[in-house]
Amino acid sequence: MPHSDEPRRPAGTAHTVRISEDRDGQRLDNFLLGYLKGAPRSLIYKLLRSGQVRVNGGRSKPERRLEGGDEVRIPPVRLEEPGDKGTPAKGLLDAMAASIVFEDARLLAINKPSGVASHGGSGISFGAIETLRALRPKESLELVHRLDRDTSGLLIVAKKRSALTELQALMREDGGIAKRYLALLVGRMPDGVMSVDAPLHVGLRQGGERHVQVNPSGKASLSHFRVLERRGGQSYCEVRIETGRTHQIRVHAEHIGHPVAGDDKYGDETINKKLREQAGLKRLFLHAASLEFALDGGRAPYVLNAPLASELVDVLDRLA
Repeated sequence: MPHSDEPRRPAGTAHTVRISEDRDGQRLDNFLLGYLKGAPRSLIYKLLRSGQVRVNGGRSKPERRLEGGDEVRIPPVRLEEPGDKGTPAKGLLDAMAASIVFEDARLLAINKPSGVASHGGSGISFGAIETLRALRPKESLELVHRLDRDTSGLLIVAKKRSALTELQALMREDGGIAKRYLALLVGRMPDGVMSVDAPLHVGLRQGGERHVQVNPSGKASLSHFRVLERRGGQSYCEVRIETGRTHQIRVHAEHIGHPVAGDDKYGDETINKKLREQAGLKRLFLHAASLEFALDGGRAPYVLNAPLASELVDVLDRLA
């Protein structure tokens, strides 16, 4: 008889999970990440590619949307017990506790520091979500979305399943969530708003590192850049994005010849070195500043803000 879909550590044999109605519409890969807590993403996708995970008896792709009543075969997986990894360092626990900028009954929002991953994996034991769970072991906390490890700013965590489902649906809608970033772009951007409509394709470099390129075969991606002020020959900009592709702002900025300052993947190495020496910029100058959306079918508006990280404020002051 299939188990309910309450997350648990699977035994050493395959078992079947029946999906409950409140998970209707959830992606299969996201369900597995929540159910097999502690399993790295690479393992989840390996299980899916090899056909060890099956939905209603058939192989399924990661992006498949589950429906209430679906039966998912979970293969035997050896996961570390919660104590195997230890606990996050006190400094990380303190930083995460101090980073909370908003909380109510259904949501928690943090101002994620640069250098902290959204979630663990790929050699990282504790990301933001694992650290928050360590701080609040009795609460059910799920990431609504992700930020690049080097990007600071707003990261939303759902405390209730209903909020997670509604927010993820808004994420899939064009304009469902208004996203505003702050970035320092290299060089002098023209006045006014520059819109970049360029499809993005995610590829893998040797060693499995993700690298994104503008490519006609990629997914539609739209960003709007507006100069707020110019500092030391560089452009401090507001960026609004209508899609949420991997590395979208960084690749679009590089595409128009004004890469994000401090970007060691898509940026200008010479200028990054100069900004490090002259202005103390030691990280990517990209910050998720605000998110606007409404829950309960539009009846409950939210406007969330995260102040610019102090080290980025210092960089702007030195460039003045």
